[in-house]
Amino acid sequence: MTSLLSRLRRPRGTDADAAVARPPVGPRTKFGAWLERPMTSFHLIIAVAALLVTLGLIMVLSASGVHSYDEDGTPWAIFAKQVLWTGVGLLAFYVALRMPIAMMRRLAFPGFLVTIVLLVLVLIPGIGTLSNGSRGWFVVAGLSMQPSELAKIAFAIWGAHLLATRRMEKASLREMLVPLLPAAVVALTLIVVQPDLGQTVSLVIILLGLLWYAGLPLKVFVIGMVSAASLGAFLAVSAGYRSARVQSWLDPAADAQGSGYQAKQARFALANGGVFGDGLGQGTAKWNYLPNAHNDFIFAIIGEELGFVGAAGLLLLFGLFAYTGMRIARRSADPFLRLLTATTTLWVLGQAFINIGYVVGLLPVTGLQLPLISAGGTSTATTLLMIGIIANAARHEPEAVAALRAGRDDRMNRLLRLPLPEPYVPSRVEAVKDRLRARSASSGGKSAPAKRLPAKPPARVRSMAPARVATKAEQKAGQKARAKATKSRKKVDDRTEQRATARAERRVRDVAAREDRRQITQPGDRRVSGAVHHGARRTQQGRPARSLEGRPYG
Repeated sequence: MTSLLSRLRRPRGTDADAAVARPPVGPRTKFGAWLERPMTSFHLIIAVAALLVTLGLIMVLSASGVHSYDEDGTPWAIFAKQVLWTGVGLLAFYVALRMPIAMMRRLAFPGFLVTIVLLVLVLIPGIGTLSNGSRGWFVVAGLSMQPSELAKIAFAIWGAHLLATRRMEKASLREMLVPLLPAAVVALTLIVVQPDLGQTVSLVIILLGLLWYAGLPLKVFVIGMVSAASLGAFLAVSAGYRSARVQSWLDPAADAQGSGYQAKQARFALANGGVFGDGLGQGTAKWNYLPNAHNDFIFAIIGEELGFVGAAGLLLLFGLFAYTGMRIARRSADPFLRLLTATTTLWVLGQAFINIGYVVGLLPVTGLQLPLISAGGTSTATTLLMIGIIANAARHEPEAVAALRAGRDDRMNRLLRLPLPEPYVPSRVEAVKDRLRARSASSGGKSAPAKRLPAKPPARVRSMAPARVATKAEQKAGQKARAKATKSRKKVDDRTEQRATARAERRVRDVAAREDRRQITQPGDRRVSGAVHHGARRTQQGRPARSLEGRPYG
């Protein structure tokens, strides 16, 4: 939309001259032409999410059957819960896909406050449930929910809204960090008290992603990295079971039947798979040889049953997800969507890298799940919610907004009954940048001639008499005059911004209306009915135009 506004602000003749001077260079292949379509990003993120969810459900069913039969007497118990949570996640995906961006930003801070309250409540005995040494779950009617997953989503959305808003307002570094870092410290403290190392690492990844993609100084990011590494080292040695995991990672043979048993069995399962695997459902590690085979170590089951080919295919899917997320972030005009999409993509990829890293032995075991693949209800639902936000951002790309509002048909949008996306209206700072960019483009990239500076006045001879000091009344009057002048300048700037915004919106509506009229008047359109008099010629459906010369009017 920014480029569209820039083209609208150019003087007449600029586009034509540019088209004559530089012939258009289009994609040379069909695949390149498909990538240049307005809705390609939206279709890509939908397809990747569908493939990951489908593969996750298949592998959860294969890896959890034995454990479910031992615990509940039926091989479908864990799979049924995963299907239920996937349905909840798809509903959240659809809600996020339809939610207006302005509403999402308004609800960001209240949502984060609600998650902080939930993090406090889950620590109270009798309300929160203790499982695997961590009090971090609400259990209702047999279904468990982790409030820390909701806290990560709320923090990512609110942090992106805060940094994007203050970045546009030219806020200082302290104004950008002071609301964000204390809120992150509060959330991290509540998660560490549970304790939950995996969720702590995931929230730190979100914080570092926000700082990096917001364009803050490098020293701030380096300080954040050092602080995160120090926090991780402290948590690793603060509890006995976590220090045992680190020791077994450093020396796998030290306690092969104790803390290192799970990691060793995971590598055995990967080795048994070979290139093509033992076949879906034919693995042996899930027969109580590998603990948590359906959850934290499901990648080992994928390697055993689908082999190197299946594991590499899963890595390619996550690589395609990374490309799609960064493509959407790069093509977005809204700074909030750009920052949120890039941070969410980094968050999902970070979790996948850590999970696969400790399964293959490159990292110590942290308990982070493989997104959309591992059996975890809250994790699956929240990941689908964030992918819905990414898909919403894909529909708000400037090219996609122009195509959808011009009436271009898209089967996926029609099937999901999605509303038309609203065009992004730039702020005053962005409008000024676009205006300067348009001026430089219209001038052909040539810099304007330098203005002749006035000659310097001759230097005055400094008098030996002491300078006159203004009285307090004069100083107060000068301050009032300066404040009045600043206020009047601000009013003028506000009025100028309102006029520019209204003019830009009016031009965007005119362009959309012209596109609608162009779609209506295309060949083959049969909206003309009956005879229409145009003053000199008469057009009738199914007949060529004929002259009206010499005929009575009407």
